[in-house]
Amino acid sequence: MSETYYAGAYWRLRKESPEECGRRAEAFLQALAPVDPSVSRWFKLGRSRREALKHRIEPDHVTLEKMFRRGKLKPFDELGFRISGWNGESDDDDACGFYIVCGGYAEETGNRCVLDLPNGNGPNAERVLTAPVLTGLVRAMAMAWDPDDAIATSDSHRELVSKKGEVGPLVGWVTYLSRRRGTVPPLPAPVHIERVEDKGTLLVLTPERFTASNPEHIALAERVRELLDRAGLLGLLR
Repeated sequence: MSETYYAGAYWRLRKESPEECGRRAEAFLQALAPVDPSVSRWFKLGRSRREALKHRIEPDHVTLEKMFRRGKLKPFDELGFRISGWNGESDDDDACGFYIVCGGYAEETGNRCVLDLPNGNGPNAERVLTAPVLTGLVRAMAMAWDPDDAIATSDSHRELVSKKGEVGPLVGWVTYLSRRRGTVPPLPAPVHIERVEDKGTLLVLTPERFTASNPEHIALAERVRELLDRAGLLGLLR
């Protein structure tokens, strides 16, 4: 069975209004559109595909603010607001969606923006599950949400690392670390390092498709994680 993939950005306590969340979501969705056609349009979730396709999400802050207001995580304001969407693909394996929690400032909650990526053998998956496209997706997340960290990797890889009980950000195929975490040290080839303006740093482990079934990929991810941890970049931010 082929591996499935996701991209996610994560940040802790940040009190923001629905309006502020809407503006960040607007920046995010507009930045996604030129990265790949599969993430250029979105629809609200519905009881059926036909119903959902009637409700396209306009990527403007007014529309998105209204969605966040309706998506308040009750009963407490400090839990933030949530919205979600789907790209309307008829083939579920070649579809993708997003889930966003923004504005939370309670210790027990976390803010995040997660993209479920196409995972079949269709044309969307062939295009999206590449280092350049995933780098574009993570860069869009970093610019819009200013997260503490972000990642694009396989679910199998995440599960493999979770079993080890490691804490701190996961280091995957594409990893973003905010400058708040510190300065990224030199890393071994073939890791590619690039800046995201003044916000942080993107790391791409390998130009080929990263898989949890490849021992060399897992060894490289572990080596990079050790170096980043030794440099103090993977601790809990306060």
